[in-house]
Amino acid sequence: MFTGIVQGLAKVLRVTHQENFMQLELDLPEAYSQNLQQGASIAVNGTCLTVTGFNDSSVSFDLIEQTLQTTNLGQLRCGDQVNFERAARIGDEIGGHLLSGHIHAQAEVVAIEKTTNNCTVWFDVPPAWQAYIFDKGFIALDGCSLTVKACQKNRFCVGLIPETLAVTRFGFIHQGDLINLEIDSHTQAVVDSVERYLANRSENNH
Repeated sequence: MFTGIVQGLAKVLRVTHQENFMQLELDLPEAYSQNLQQGASIAVNGTCLTVTGFNDSSVSFDLIEQTLQTTNLGQLRCGDQVNFERAARIGDEIGGHLLSGHIHAQAEVVAIEKTTNNCTVWFDVPPAWQAYIFDKGFIALDGCSLTVKACQKNRFCVGLIPETLAVTRFGFIHQGDLINLEIDSHTQAVVDSVERYLANRSENNH
């Protein structure tokens, strides 16, 4: 599990593509590369990946077809920067909200509105996931736990504070970029339960 509090940026050192498969190597900051283990979980742009190798200066992962199809990791190139968060431990402070690291879809950046101290980013959300996004609800974008600021039809926006812009890749995103989206699991459970209840009730009344 993860908390949605991104710990920093990691540089892509190597990307190796094969058929429906990719190997990814990152330069993880020294402060977060201690006590790594084979098989440990690290969220990369919000995607839970398993450590397949590591040394004093890098950490490696294998990405399979499903991950490449669902997330933005398949678009990475050497020199890119990604958000990372190591798995939460029992007793850690949950500053955001609990995340599984299982990405549901990609949301396209459709507008970025900046003022001196504020930044609002608008996203186009796939229709299948619109029902789970609402004002003041939780959302995870590239692994960042964020609060939905507003919704408009098939779009929603979040407000980003200067700290988020400084320590995550949101500081240099552009219109048209695809961002990994993870729906809040509790919201999904409630919405799906209510929809099933209403559907069953409708069937029983006919």
